Amino acid sequence: MTKKVSHHPYIDKQALDRLLLLISTLVQYPGVGYSDSESVNGNALQPVQQRLREVAAAMGIEFPEGYPAIPTIRKDMETLRHYGILDKRMYRWGYYLGTGALNREELQIAFNALASQAKYQGNPQARRIYSTVAKRLRGFDLELKGEFFYPVRQHLNRAIVYTDPDEMAERREYRNTLFHQLDVVEQAIVQGQAIEVCRNSDPYGRKRVGMMRVWPLQLIYYDHAWYLIYEYCDNGLFAISRVNRFSDYCQFISLPARGLTAQEQSLQKAHKLLDNGWGLYLGELEEQQAELQGKLPFEKVKVRFFGMVMSFILEGDRRHPRQKVRPGPKDEITKDFAYVDYEVMLPPRALKEFILWVFKHANHAQVLSPPTLVEQHREAMKTAAARYL
Repeated sequence: MTKKVSHHPYIDKQALDRLLLLISTLVQYPGVGYSDSESVNGNALQPVQQRLREVAAAMGIEFPEGYPAIPTIRKDMETLRHYGILDKRMYRWGYYLGTGALNREELQIAFNALASQAKYQGNPQARRIYSTVAKRLRGFDLELKGEFFYPVRQHLNRAIVYTDPDEMAERREYRNTLFHQLDVVEQAIVQGQAIEVCRNSDPYGRKRVGMMRVWPLQLIYYDHAWYLIYEYCDNGLFAISRVNRFSDYCQFISLPARGLTAQEQSLQKAHKLLDNGWGLYLGELEEQQAELQGKLPFEKVKVRFFGMVMSFILEGDRRHPRQKVRPGPKDEITKDFAYVDYEVMLPPRALKEFILWVFKHANHAQVLSPPTLVEQHREAMKTAAARYL
């Protein structure tokens, strides 16, 4: 008995091209076909049709005018569902394939991190991307009964200044800061281009204000604000400044671009200074050069902590890479430690920021060395006590 031949609907070359180009379109334009209506209809597939034809033209594939028709695309969508390339659910907020380069668990962790940057760290790019991705993933979240959008992890460090130009415009709180030029700064970072910026304020009293020509290296979020790590073009000094302390002036300058390799080498040096120190102050040029060459003597700092603070000090196993934490003797009755000693080797530039950390522990801390820091802490405590007399 002759076996009946069944022709596959995509045996024709044009039909196969159409299906593969549809997949390519959904890969290149995730979210295409988004509709504000309550259900996906023919209108929602018109953007898919338009993008598909653009992708075909870019690949040198010529389709007849109006091809493929909307009903044909809808049939192809069903084929993708049948083979599990698209999920068997409605895509009210645009079409996309799977979860991209991530599986579901990885995507959820990345999405939570994106949500935190958007909500608490005030990253304007993250806010825009989060809003777009959240719309696309609504159907995904509904399928998981709300589990995907639940913020299992979140970074609550909230930015204390305005960071988003769109939010500033909405609230009429324009701040004229470098946040309005972050696209230029980021382009300069990845291309290794020098820029000219203007710093409006220097609350530390080092008088570093006005125009400066720098190589921007990285944007970092620390504690409660965004900072820019940069290198001065004229002398190679590394520094870190809050983004909002720069004006919205930012221009490329005529120095040749130095590329990512040079950028990464400078960034590694800046991070070595960060790892050695305490806080964000990187010091002056001569001490930076000596420190990076391993020729700068570090100072041994020792602080003794008492009372309820001791438990928090003991918890911090990785507060600094060169720290030593030594509990004192235990009380025979309470079994509590009498004190906890904290030791760390720091470059001299780091002592100012280190003592600020000690200050927050108030009467629960006693500086033991070096002598200059002992005297500074003693005088600070005297000044504080005098205010209550």
